[in-house]
Amino acid sequence: MKIRAGIIGGAGYTGGELIRLLINHPQVELSFVQSGSNAGNPLHQVHADLLGDTDQTFAATHHFDIDVLFFCAGHGEAKKFVQANDIPATVKLIDIGNDFRLHADAVQGERTFIYGLPELNKAQIATAQNIANPGCFATAIQLGLLPLAKAGLLTEVYTTGITGSTGAGQSLSATSHFSWRANNIQAYKTLTHQHLGEITESLQQLQSSFDKVGGVNFVPWRGDFTRGIFISSTLPCDLELAEAYALYEDFYAGAAFTHVTRSAVFLKQVVNSNKCIIQLEKIGNKLVVHSVIDNLLKGASGQAVQNMNLLFGLDEKTGLNLKATYF
Repeated sequence: MKIRAGIIGGAGYTGGELIRLLINHPQVELSFVQSGSNAGNPLHQVHADLLGDTDQTFAATHHFDIDVLFFCAGHGEAKKFVQANDIPATVKLIDIGNDFRLHADAVQGERTFIYGLPELNKAQIATAQNIANPGCFATAIQLGLLPLAKAGLLTEVYTTGITGSTGAGQSLSATSHFSWRANNIQAYKTLTHQHLGEITESLQQLQSSFDKVGGVNFVPWRGDFTRGIFISSTLPCDLELAEAYALYEDFYAGAAFTHVTRSAVFLKQVVNSNKCIIQLEKIGNKLVVHSVIDNLLKGASGQAVQNMNLLFGLDEKTGLNLKATYF
């Protein structure tokens, strides 16, 4: 019997990617995609890449005759929905927004949300009812640092990261217009990005002292491209490069989508896939960790489907064998 899935707020970029993944998932039946502004319109009218794949329309309302409910609405909307509705305990919840990621927000009435980074919390996810999907920058940064945290080797980290325009969402703003983004980059939210809290909490799971030794100093950048995140984290490290690689390869030996390479990484390796690829460099006593992901897939909807697979006892890779748009 197929998993019956519903989506709240499916008109944005992450909603469109989630729909694409679910309608092609061999074990899923997409019951509804709710969107107040698009009710009655065909899904492919908003997400033109779905033309020929589905004739389903956006629903005006939701129902709970489902097995799993995804939240793709704006930040804050999932918490309002959970508080306002009597959701049956049999319905599993996966929030792609940031409403339940921090420990302080994880318990909502009878529901407890598990932080959905499989490379960190796979066992807890598999037995959970509710998942807080990680942020896109948070996913890429954490995957680059988790092996060092497990070894107790994290000190003060300096991280830069550049993201595509889809990371800003579908609503236009001064910095998301093509005329602004083209031939342009800009730093923003320097040292104050909203993902820093979840990054710190996750790293502290493996190295409790981490926050006391400086934390992550993160400068994000807006990039002149649509999809992908490229992270570079620099920190002091006494390991030889070969020792560092052994540490990372051991940590990710059983990971379904995170891979370690000795070759230079680049975005085209991962865009349109659920992969994270990590490369290390060592100059003097400084270790540089490069990690690349697709912000809409491993950083959002792809990871949400990976978490759904774990919730329902499926292989993590089911429905996610995607080829990167290499050329």
